[in-house]
Amino acid sequence: MKSTIPVAAAVMLALASPAKAQVIDLSLITCKDLLAADAERQTLIGSWMAGYFSASKNLNVVDFRYLERNQKVIGAYCKSHKSDTVMNAMQKNWR
Repeated sequence: MKSTIPVAAAVMLALASPAKAQVIDLSLITCKDLLAADAERQTLIGSWMAGYFSASKNLNVVDFRYLERNQKVIGAYCKSHKSDTVMNAMQKNWR
Protein backbone atom coordinates (compact mmCIF):
# COMPACT_ATOMS: atom_id res chain seq x y z
CA MET A 1 0.00 0.00 0.00
CA LYS A 2 2.93 2.33 0.68
CA SER A 3 4.04 2.19 -2.97
CA THR A 4 0.65 3.38 -4.21
CA ILE A 5 0.74 6.61 -2.18
CA PRO A 6 3.68 8.13 -4.11
CA VAL A 7 2.08 7.03 -7.38
CA ALA A 8 -1.23 8.65 -6.43
CA ALA A 9 0.59 11.83 -5.42
CA ALA A 10 2.48 11.89 -8.73
CA VAL A 11 -0.75 11.45 -10.67
CA MET A 12 -2.42 14.29 -8.77
CA LEU A 13 0.56 16.57 -9.37
CA ALA A 14 0.60 15.68 -13.05
CA LEU A 15 -3.10 16.48 -13.34
CA ALA A 16 -2.69 19.77 -11.46
CA SER A 17 0.18 20.94 -13.65
CA PRO A 18 -0.81 21.94 -17.19
CA ALA A 19 2.80 21.84 -18.45
CA LYS A 20 4.07 18.87 -20.45
CA ALA A 21 1.11 16.53 -20.28
CA GLN A 22 1.96 13.00 -21.37
CA VAL A 23 -0.77 10.93 -23.01
CA ILE A 24 -0.51 7.15 -23.02
CA ASP A 25 -2.95 4.97 -24.95
CA LEU A 26 -3.10 1.99 -22.61
CA SER A 27 -4.78 -0.17 -25.24
CA LEU A 28 -1.54 -0.07 -27.27
CA ILE A 29 0.96 -0.99 -24.54
CA THR A 30 2.47 -4.39 -25.21
CA CYS A 31 3.72 -6.84 -22.64
CA LYS A 32 7.23 -6.05 -23.86
CA ASP A 33 6.63 -2.34 -23.15
CA LEU A 34 5.29 -3.12 -19.68
CA LEU A 35 8.25 -5.33 -18.79
CA ALA A 36 10.69 -2.66 -20.00
CA ALA A 37 9.05 0.06 -17.88
CA ASP A 38 10.37 1.00 -14.45
CA ALA A 39 8.59 -0.30 -11.34
CA GLU A 40 6.72 2.97 -10.75
CA ARG A 41 5.28 3.00 -14.27
CA GLN A 42 4.33 -0.69 -13.97
CA THR A 43 2.49 0.08 -10.72
CA LEU A 44 0.72 3.04 -12.31
CA ILE A 45 -0.40 0.96 -15.30
CA GLY A 46 -1.50 -1.91 -13.06
CA SER A 47 -3.46 0.42 -10.81
CA TRP A 48 -5.19 2.09 -13.75
CA MET A 49 -6.08 -1.28 -15.24
CA ALA A 50 -7.42 -2.47 -11.88
CA GLY A 51 -9.72 0.52 -11.78
CA TYR A 52 -10.76 0.01 -15.38
CA PHE A 53 -11.67 -3.64 -14.90
CA SER A 54 -13.35 -3.02 -11.54
CA ALA A 55 -15.51 -0.33 -13.14
CA SER A 56 -16.40 -2.66 -16.02
CA LYS A 57 -17.74 -5.10 -13.40
CA ASN A 58 -19.52 -2.33 -11.44
CA LEU A 59 -17.26 -2.87 -8.43
CA ASN A 60 -16.52 0.17 -6.31
CA VAL A 61 -13.85 -1.30 -4.02
CA VAL A 62 -10.17 -2.08 -4.44
CA ASP A 63 -8.96 -5.31 -2.89
CA PHE A 64 -5.19 -4.97 -2.68
CA ARG A 65 -4.77 -8.74 -2.41
CA TYR A 66 -6.26 -9.11 -5.89
CA LEU A 67 -4.29 -6.14 -7.19
CA GLU A 68 -1.02 -7.76 -6.11
CA ARG A 69 -2.12 -11.19 -7.38
CA ASN A 70 -3.15 -9.80 -10.74
CA GLN A 71 0.08 -7.85 -11.17
CA LYS A 72 2.10 -11.04 -10.55
CA VAL A 73 -0.06 -13.12 -12.91
CA ILE A 74 0.03 -10.48 -15.66
CA GLY A 75 3.82 -10.15 -15.25
CA ALA A 76 4.28 -13.90 -15.62
CA TYR A 77 1.92 -14.01 -18.60
CA CYS A 78 3.71 -11.10 -20.27
CA LYS A 79 7.12 -12.77 -19.96
CA SER A 80 5.95 -15.50 -22.32
CA HIS A 81 3.63 -13.35 -24.52
CA LYS A 82 5.69 -10.20 -25.16
CA SER A 83 3.89 -9.18 -28.36
CA ASP A 84 0.44 -9.36 -26.73
CA THR A 85 -1.13 -6.13 -25.45
CA VAL A 86 -1.39 -5.63 -21.71
CA MET A 87 -5.13 -5.01 -22.11
CA ASN A 88 -5.52 -8.42 -23.76
CA ALA A 89 -3.34 -10.06 -21.08
CA MET A 90 -5.54 -8.56 -18.39
CA GLN A 91 -8.75 -9.62 -20.09
CA LYS A 92 -7.46 -13.20 -20.17
CA ASN A 93 -6.12 -13.30 -16.60
CA TRP A 94 -7.92 -10.73 -14.46
CA ARG A 95 -9.89 -11.75 -11.34
